[in-house]
Amino acid sequence: MKRYPTVLTIAGSDSGGGAGIQADLKTIAALGAYGTSAITALTAQNTQGVRAIHAVPAGFLREQLEAVFEDITIDAVKIGMINTVEVVEVIANALDRFQPPFVVFDPVMVATSGAKLIHDETVDVLKNRLFPRATLITPNLDEARILLRKPIESVDQMREAAEELIAQGCPAVLLKGGHLVAARLYDVLAVRGEQVQVFESDYIDSQNVHGTGCTLSSAIATHLALGHALNDSISLAKKYVSEAILAGKDVTTGHGSGPLNHSYSQKTMVIRS
Repeated sequence: MKRYPTVLTIAGSDSGGGAGIQADLKTIAALGAYGTSAITALTAQNTQGVRAIHAVPAGFLREQLEAVFEDITIDAVKIGMINTVEVVEVIANALDRFQPPFVVFDPVMVATSGAKLIHDETVDVLKNRLFPRATLITPNLDEARILLRKPIESVDQMREAAEELIAQGCPAVLLKGGHLVAARLYDVLAVRGEQVQVFESDYIDSQNVHGTGCTLSSAIATHLALGHALNDSISLAKKYVSEAILAGKDVTTGHGSGPLNHSYSQKTMVIRS
């Protein structure tokens, strides 16, 4: 029987198309896998910011998840925007029931525009219910500050923060340092029982970086679904994001922070026997 490597993205919808479910599905397709989705929230947003958020009822999210899991073999899950406790519980229960091989959780809490996207009471529930069930979490510095309730302003502090998140129940953490604007950028990977690893890359001067976090996490999940190891999946995903930023940096989409060029190097869909 032939089938496609398949990724399920559980995230919010971005009406502007640059982040969330839309960015995830573009990324999954561009990397040669098959994308499925379950929407956690609808947003009214564009390149200039988020205007409104409408949470999907938890019961309807459960229906979406069951519809996908009960019919289609899922090789990896990417989780993005979650803004209610009830939605956290539905996702945690689905992960326990269906046991997908890989789960990449991008704890989306702050939009590129600075808008907060999560209720305060949801943060602790995220830690308790989803962190232990994730293969990898991928917070940026703003999100790590919310999770740890302290500033993070250097690579050394990033190392400490990643190890603290491991201590809070995460099997692996990729702490993204893109908000420390400098000539070189650093991401810190901490895996339980292993030495901390630092990924270094060039800073790309571009206004079009809306959805980079969603794109990176869905690219990691896709590479895991394609059969790559965690470290390799991260390296390949970072390369894809950098090249997508470069390919789209001189393109104007809207009047604010535009999207990456997700389709700069479209791959043929992989088929497994």
